[in-house]
Amino acid sequence: MSTTKQRERAYAAKREAKWAERLAARRARRRRLWTIVAFVSVVAVVGTIMIAALASSPDTSDDAAEPTTAPSADAYTLPDPSFAEGRTWTAAMTTSAGDLTLELDGAAAPQAVASFVYLAQQGYFDGTQCHRLTTGSIHVLQCGDPTATGSGGPGYTFGPVENAPADNVYPAGTIAMARVGNDGESMGSQFFLVYEDSTISPDSAGGYTVFGKITSGLDIVQAVADAGVTGGASDGAPVTPVTIEGVDTQ
Repeated sequence: MSTTKQRERAYAAKREAKWAERLAARRARRRRLWTIVAFVSVVAVVGTIMIAALASSPDTSDDAAEPTTAPSADAYTLPDPSFAEGRTWTAAMTTSAGDLTLELDGAAAPQAVASFVYLAQQGYFDGTQCHRLTTGSIHVLQCGDPTATGSGGPGYTFGPVENAPADNVYPAGTIAMARVGNDGESMGSQFFLVYEDSTISPDSAGGYTVFGKITSGLDIVQAVADAGVTGGASDGAPVTPVTIEGVDTQ
């Protein structure tokens, strides 16, 4: 009889031991599962934070110096000239060739200055190349095209021409808006920096909008001009690449 009870107790003990093992294994699996879930959640959160940080921070890689793609037609909206009129603005332009300081005349060319300041504050010019240098009858370095092709723009145009010189002379240091052909309503984001006095004959559009002047750094533009145009031409891409790295306005 005692032998039977001993066998029963031994069987019960073995059954309890197996149940304890199963319970321990189940708990271990549950802990592993929750560990995996927690790890995946942490990775997802960190990944989201990193993506947001990368999206909001400037690109400091070498590729950042390359021309950006053209913005879509609805990416930017032409600001009202009242945004800039009646005051003088200062713009600090950082380029790969050196730093320029610009003085923008919001009283004489309110629409052009409003557009330039607005685009600068949006970071539009950052990473864009000055794509054209002329060394013939006129002496200018043209910038402001995100495609570096001469055909890019912010998705809007404006006109008419403001503050064109009556004598058709654009003195060294002048900053003026570029436009297409005789179309005085075709100004967008492209502008040119005059490094030597240039006489530009007016057409039906009435000349070019002068909206500011270079107050510091004209020698930098002159040095770019002295290096010449690629291929020895008098109109084309400058031998010395010039990338606008940023424009701060106040």
